[in-house]
Amino acid sequence: MRLLLHIWRQRNAQEKGRTIRYLAADVNPDMSFLEMLDVLNESLIAKGEEPVAFDHDCREGICGTCGFMINGVAHGPLRGTTLCQLHMRHFHDGEELYLEPWRARAFPVVRDLVVDRSAFDRLISAGGFISASTGSAPDGNAILVPKENAEQAMDAAACIGCGACVAMCPNASASLFMGAKISHLGLLPQGQPERLERVLAMVAQSNEERFGGCTNIGECEAVCPKQIKLDVIARMHRDFLRAGWRRRAF
Repeated sequence: MRLLLHIWRQRNAQEKGRTIRYLAADVNPDMSFLEMLDVLNESLIAKGEEPVAFDHDCREGICGTCGFMINGVAHGPLRGTTLCQLHMRHFHDGEELYLEPWRARAFPVVRDLVVDRSAFDRLISAGGFISASTGSAPDGNAILVPKENAEQAMDAAACIGCGACVAMCPNASASLFMGAKISHLGLLPQGQPERLERVLAMVAQSNEERFGGCTNIGECEAVCPKQIKLDVIARMHRDFLRAGWRRRAF
C-alpha cells in the first residue's frame, strides 16, 4: 500500500504549525496505524529530518495515551477502536489521510500530534476519587451492590481518558469524561458520601479549565473507543441539579 499523509507539524505551543505532506510507501496492511508512523519516522530520521511526535504507551487500547484526528475523526474511521488498535487494512491503496492533533482550548499542542491533557488530571483531582480507608481487600460480599448498578458502574469505569470526546465535540466539552467518572463512583455505595460534592467540584474545575458545555450533539459517544453512552451525562446533570438544590436548602 501507498498512502499520502498530510501531517500537522508544530514545534511547540508558541510557534505556528502547518501541514506537511509525506508519502508512506510499502505500507503493510497488517500494521497498526502507529506502527505505520514508526516506519515513516525511521525513514525521516535516516534522511536527517525531525520525526513526527505522537503520544503512545501500551498500544493495547487500555491506557488512553494515543490519539489524534484522522480525516477529521478522532481515532479514525473505525468505531469503538483506539488509534493504536486501528490497522492499515481499513484504508485503501493511494488514499490521502489528514492527521491533526486534538483541537480544544483545554488541550494545548505540545508538539506535532501531541497535546497536553493534564486538564483531565486536574478534573480527577477535583473530585474523581473516594475518601475511604485503605488496607486489605474487603470480602466480595461485604457490601451488596445491585446487579444493574454494578453493570452500569463497570461500563462507565471503562473510560480511559483519551480525550477523543473533547476533541470531537463542537463545544470541546468534557461532559462524557466527567459523566463517566461521576457515574462509576456515584453508582456504588463507596461513592455515596461525596456524591454531590464530587459533581459540584468537577463541574467547577471544568469551567476553570475552559472546557465547553454539552449541547447533546452526541459526537462524543460516536467516537468514544469504549462506547460509553450519553446516559452518563444525564446522570451527571441530575446529580448537579440535586447538589445545587441541597446547597440552597442549607
